[in-house]
Amino acid sequence: MNHVILLHGMPDKEEYLGKGGWPSPSNAHWIPWIQTQLSYKEILSQAPEMPRPYYPIYENWVEVFEQFKISNETTLVGHSCGGGFILRYLSEHPELTPKRVILVAPWLDPEPHELEEGNDFFDFEIDPTLTSRTDLHIMYSTDDYPPCVKSAEIIKNALPHITIHEFQSNGHFTEPDLGTKAFPELLEEILR
Repeated sequence: MNHVILLHGMPDKEEYLGKGGWPSPSNAHWIPWIQTQLSYKEILSQAPEMPRPYYPIYENWVEVFEQFKISNETTLVGHSCGGGFILRYLSEHPELTPKRVILVAPWLDPEPHELEEGNDFFDFEIDPTLTSRTDLHIMYSTDDYPPCVKSAEIIKNALPHITIHEFQSNGHFTEPDLGTKAFPELLEEILR
């Protein structure tokens, strides 16, 4: 059964607590639009709300993520921190062979600057054999935040066989950057 799991990124704490009028991260930006489009095609999609996304703890995210079955018919989509999480999780679980993985504006905190000292969320080595286990894609925009552009470069260098989708003016692929909730390029890639 085709199945899609969509992982949100890391909002700032004020945004998460609702002080900016934003919905929860799993209901923000293009995630609800993608889920609606997939439901029209009778494809199951799930967008879990990850714990304390404004200060992610890897082990806590793993606990939620492992509630979902990942098979060779599963497509994993991760935005920003969610993309970094998927990359780490798959690097640490070589037995998993999802159908497709799409990293949208992935972030690995390369500086590091966002996560507090001692947070090991991105303390891992990218598995260089990952592209032999899954159809792996990266979607990034050259006008994204510099740490995200740097993260994309790190991933491209570690995984030379990754399929690259480079954009010029999509920023961090958020609703304000895209100017819409629709993300047809991502939908097309999920359905390919």
